[in-house]
Amino acid sequence: MRAHIVWDWNGTLFDDVEVVVEASNAAFAAIDLAPLTVQQYREQYQVPVIGFYEQVMGRTPTAEEWLVMDARFHRHYETLRDSCGLTEGADDVLAGWSGSQSLLSMYAHADLLPLVRRLGVDQHFIRVDGRTSTSGVSGKAEHLVRHLAAIQVEGVHPSRTVLIGDVVDDALAAAHVGAQAVLFTGGSHARSELERVGVPVADTLAQAVEYAQDLVKS
Repeated sequence: MRAHIVWDWNGTLFDDVEVVVEASNAAFAAIDLAPLTVQQYREQYQVPVIGFYEQVMGRTPTAEEWLVMDARFHRHYETLRDSCGLTEGADDVLAGWSGSQSLLSMYAHADLLPLVRRLGVDQHFIRVDGRTSTSGVSGKAEHLVRHLAAIQVEGVHPSRTVLIGDVVDDALAAAHVGAQAVLFTGGSHARSELERVGVPVADTLAQAVEYAQDLVKS
């Protein structure tokens, strides 16, 4: 069994947090809510996103509000997405890892694949899986179960796998399948939120990979 990293995309390898916050603020403006700074966003963000909206609004959004905000968010994000690139150091850590790697994201699969190819990192992954359902409400654990089952034939086992992501839900998903996790502070959650789950927290991708290597040492 070889050491394996499952990478998250948005907020981890893909440096899009500022665009995500800008798109979120556009969604909030649609129902007359005040904008958030990046730090405020990181302190309040939750998965699933409905919980985040409830946190910001102080109540559950109506069905109509949800549809309006969701449509506004995606319209703005898709307009701004191509201004984003890889997180600093991503090329180096992907090229330098000696084990296998895969990519697992809750971003829509049909949008994820061309973006990964355009940024020139698709060759590093034995598998790339984005979200294929129409709903983004569910968490990542079930997605990770299917992902790991698909790459077992490549010699990947949860006990030698580390998921590197930027939100608490990534660590919970890893624990669900018996894998390890490292959380990165450059994405959607504040360091204080990441630290509460008791897994290594890294400020750079290089540091995240160093922690991953330590976790899978025999």
